[in-house]
Amino acid sequence: MSSLLLKNIDHIYTFNNQEDHLEHQDLLIVNGVITAIGVNLPSTTDTKVIDCEGLVALPGFVNTHHHLYQTLFRGLKEVQEKPLFPWLIGLYEFWQHLTPTAVYHGAMVGFSELLRTGCTLTADHHYVFPNGQPSTLIDEQIQAAKDIGMRFHATRGSMSLGRDHGGLPPMTVVQEESLILEDSLRLIQTYHDPSDYAMTRIALAPCSPFSVTADLMKNTALLAREHKVMMHTHLAETLDEEAFCLEKYGRRPFELMEDLGWVGKDVWYAHGIFLDDHEIHRLNGSGIAHCPSSNMKLNSGICRTSELHNIGANISIAVDGSASNDGSNMWEEVRRAYLLNHLKYGTEGLDAYNILKISTRGGAQVLGRTDTGYLAPGMAADLNLFDLSGIEYAGCHDPLVSLVCLGNHSYTKMTIVAGEIVSIDGELQKIDTEQMAKDAHKTAVDLVKRVRG
Repeated sequence: MSSLLLKNIDHIYTFNNQEDHLEHQDLLIVNGVITAIGVNLPSTTDTKVIDCEGLVALPGFVNTHHHLYQTLFRGLKEVQEKPLFPWLIGLYEFWQHLTPTAVYHGAMVGFSELLRTGCTLTADHHYVFPNGQPSTLIDEQIQAAKDIGMRFHATRGSMSLGRDHGGLPPMTVVQEESLILEDSLRLIQTYHDPSDYAMTRIALAPCSPFSVTADLMKNTALLAREHKVMMHTHLAETLDEEAFCLEKYGRRPFELMEDLGWVGKDVWYAHGIFLDDHEIHRLNGSGIAHCPSSNMKLNSGICRTSELHNIGANISIAVDGSASNDGSNMWEEVRRAYLLNHLKYGTEGLDAYNILKISTRGGAQVLGRTDTGYLAPGMAADLNLFDLSGIEYAGCHDPLVSLVCLGNHSYTKMTIVAGEIVSIDGELQKIDTEQMAKDAHKTAVDLVKRVRG
């Protein structure tokens, strides 16, 4: 039995709706689960005790949308200052050369930044499976998550509608639908853990309305619901997508999802920018992954965060892929979500408390987790400790405002996943970060050389 006692934490924000803000209390973790929160909690001789005076505790951030392989394709001059469709067309030329090693290294880079900036649970949307490469690319991501200590929801993405048949991606990165469904079933049977405190879960995730067929969407939904796994896709991200759906299907993107059976609590969408007034009331439990930095960089638009929040919709915050962000800094993404919300809604915008709640408990709800996302006995021990004593926080009288609006938003004091300390002051505890950076960068350079020559 392993136990960890965090002593005398200055402020604990639980997002538990009851006793939401606790001061000068302890938090006890046994075997990866929070067992008690209170004053002067007892410990045994084999309990690791950490003095947390001066620190603030918060549930771990939950990132609900990423493309981890894109960490190897950041800052490419060929695709800067372009909107989504031209941006994608340019990047497919690079992505078609992905290898299993590249996917592993890309995942390690993304996981590293996520953990150091407070993310304890992340989803990823991997949909690029180049012709001639093994179909086990998701397996590489899952191994990376185990190696670094990340709680991980891998989604088996897919593209089946290539350029030759009216889709956006080149034929070099699309797959036959039978192969997609076969591999989706393999991943579910091999890795999906539906139990509480699971470190690995699988979801199924056709890429977007402009890269898959309606039949694949329908068959994926049937397979997912048969095996009780969640479903994910991009939706209502740009007006180009809307025009594509109207021309091809005679439906707006969300109307198409309704027709295909892709609505409900087992579904979450990335972006959801161009949902109209009627559509946001028909989500029926479907979640939204709000990706502020990506939406700003690709000038896609602004998600209707306040309207979604005010009607009780499931909404979360996500970094999106690193080729459109270009980082995986979850703490900074929280800040940008707050600022973008206030740019759109002014004084009616969401306050720091609600932005942080969306980024923690909200993310867990979007991913269908009831065992993480807030701090309470019986919950997974996924949390962050923050040190707000630096000069960048001086003069601020509210820790929540400090966390959202101040500081350089780089590294947590500690990131804890399943009761294990995985990052301390930005130093990852389970991998050689410097060596991984060198290996990943070499892989990235070699991939780009294949296109540029």
